[in-house]
This record gives sequence, C-alpha cells and structure tokens, in this order.
Amino acid sequence: MRLDHYIRCRWFSVTVLSSIKVYLLDDLDVIEKPEEPTLELLKEKYRHYDYTDEELQEDLDEVLKDYHEKHQSYNSAIDNGFVKGIVFHPESYRFKDCYVKIKDIETSDSSSHTIPVSERKMADCTPEEQIIKIKEREQRKQHIENNKLFEQATSEIRESGYLDLDKALSKDEMIAITISLFENNVGYIQQQKYHLEFFGNTSKMSKEEIYKDFRTHFKKEIFNKLIRFLLIKQVHFGESNHTNNLTNIAFYQAMKGFYKAKMESTEQKFEKETQTRAERIQERIVKLEQKAQAE
Repeated sequence: MRLDHYIRCRWFSVTVLSSIKVYLLDDLDVIEKPEEPTLELLKEKYRHYDYTDEELQEDLDEVLKDYHEKHQSYNSAIDNGFVKGIVFHPESYRFKDCYVKIKDIETSDSSSHTIPVSERKMADCTPEEQIIKIKEREQRKQHIENNKLFEQATSEIRESGYLDLDKALSKDEMIAITISLFENNVGYIQQQKYHLEFFGNTSKMSKEEIYKDFRTHFKKEIFNKLIRFLLIKQVHFGESNHTNNLTNIAFYQAMKGFYKAKMESTEQKFEKETQTRAERIQERIVKLEQKAQAE
C-alpha cells in the first residue's frame, strides 16, 4: 500500500471514529499561530538579494509589527468566537493546531460552491453569463494581440538603426530609461531608505495612468537622483577597489568632483599607514639580508 493512500485512509478513519467535523478552508476563518520573524530568517529569505544588514533590520522592524498584530489576534481568538481546530494540508499530510470559525454566508438561491462562469461551458450559462464570457474572451484576445504588436514593433525598432541616431535623448526617452532603471534595480526597502517613491500612491491606477501621471510631473532632477543612486549601489567590494575595477575607478573619480577634500583626507590617512608599514617591512628585510650575509 502506498504511503499517501495509507495516510488518507488513516485520516478518514480518525475523522469518522472521533466524530470530527470536516470543513473546506473556503468555509472557515482560520487563525494559525504566527511564526516570530528573525534576522536570520530574513537573511535566508532574501539570500539572493544584495541587501545590507541595515536594510534587513528595517524590514525586520516592519514584519515584527505585523507579527505582533497577528499574535494578538491569535491570543484573543477564543474571545472573538473562534474554537480550537486542526488544519490538514493534503499535499504534505501535515497537521497544525489553529483556531477556526465558520464564515457567515448570506443565504441565496445559488450554492456557495457554484462553478465560476469562466469555467462553465457556454451552453450551461444564462444569456447574461454568456455576455460576460464573450466580453472576457474578447478582452483576453486583445491582450494577446497587444503582446504580439509590442513584440513586433520592438523587433522592427531594433533593426531600424535606432542605436546609431545622432540626436540627444528626448524627454520621452529620459522618462523611459528612468522607469526601466527604477523597475529593474530598485527594491521596496531601497525605495523607503533612499526616498525613491517616484510614482506616489498608485493603488487605484492602471499602468497607463501611472505612466501618464509620471510623465506629467517628470523632472530631470528625478533622473539625476536615480542615476546617483545606481552609482553608489552598483560598485564592487571584496577583492575589487578603485585601482583594479573599471566600475569602481569611474565611480571614485566621479565622486572627487563633489568630495575631493574629504576623499583626499581619507587617502592621506591610508597613505600614512601604508608608509609606516613599508618602513617596518624594509627594516625587517635589511635585518634578514644582514643575517644571510653573515651565514
């Protein structure tokens, strides 16, 4: 007997013999005991992202607030009409204690488990539902056509000699590169830390509306700030420095235009340490040479 079949049989026998009532999750409000977030868990979750410890700590502070709210709801579940229950996960066959409450379902002539219109055959739908299906299909076809149109237009532009244009960037090109760099390089935590909320509150706006609003309020200062953010974030540390890495060399020289005095002060400090170390090394070499000659 396969293990999964055995577990199903055991689960069925336990529920029947113990008179446990079984509900689908869609019919219940479920409160599970939240797991307390830690810095180690966040580091594992974001291991593929280049987040600093400071950025992770800021994220931890945010999720800890959410954790405390969920923990408070868990502790007050009994007072709010919940009862003890067990969540069974059919894929992993694991059980977890929780608090549950049956959802309040408004009485209606239709079943609460009616098959969605999108999943029903056209012949099984009412005229009103058929209209809905026709509009949804047309909307999907339009989406697919837009995909094809954009792909074809982009291919034609790539082959048209666009890269060889001998013109300054237009305003719309500046806007396009700003949005592209922002969308592909700036994460949520970085947006908060460096005040890079370029689009404002977009929760009730479509993508086209977001673009139109951004274009209306676009200023070159926005582009400058984004480029400077990328300059300070996309340098390389470790074995790379301002003498052996092209990106770092360019960044270092660019910053001297703004912070020359401060950078030269730092350089003098390191040069002094280097000179002191060099003198000690030379003294040691002289002693070793004298010892070698004596032998």
